[in-house]
Amino acid sequence: MVTNLPNLLTLSRIVVIPLVIACFYVEGTTARWVACGLFVAAAITDWFDGYLARSWGQTSNFGRFLDPIADKLLVAAVLLMLAAFNHISPVTVLPAVVIMMREILVSGLREFLAELRVGMPVSRLAKWKTAVQMMALTLLILGDAGPAVLPLAMVGEVSLWLAAGLTLFTGYDYLQAGMKHIAVHTPAAPPVSPPPTTVNTARHLG
Repeated sequence: MVTNLPNLLTLSRIVVIPLVIACFYVEGTTARWVACGLFVAAAITDWFDGYLARSWGQTSNFGRFLDPIADKLLVAAVLLMLAAFNHISPVTVLPAVVIMMREILVSGLREFLAELRVGMPVSRLAKWKTAVQMMALTLLILGDAGPAVLPLAMVGEVSLWLAAGLTLFTGYDYLQAGMKHIAVHTPAAPPVSPPPTTVNTARHLG
């Protein structure tokens, strides 16, 4: 059911996206803290929705469909806002681009494999990638609004580079696994029939 608690937690990650975006347009440190709090709360639901769905026997096709989409929408929105408001250095835009391109690649691969009724479970390393990525985005959202003695922005950028490295590794791993199924299910080309033979009747004409 759409209205069970795990699915509502998943939906909450999508609902919170415009609120996080709105905080970027409000000046002052308070808005940064609010955006950080909303993002952390959304990131926590990413773990709780799956855990509760499995524990309570409330897994559903709707949840399996929406959960990865909610994660990707939240991450993409925050990365774009960080770049738009210069909360990350120009060179750190590169890992942000890598992360977004990987998400598009994996989404397309999952969609194709779903048509073949082939599942692609999340690897343990991919879960670590998500954890590092969420930590990096949390620190970058807060940035200079945090305690002055803590270099949150610098640690956040380093963590984002680390997440991008894990993203490349896990993305290649998923692609390699998916290509095996693509190769197996590639339809064979139909046999080419030879062209019909024509009889030259010119010699038989009187």
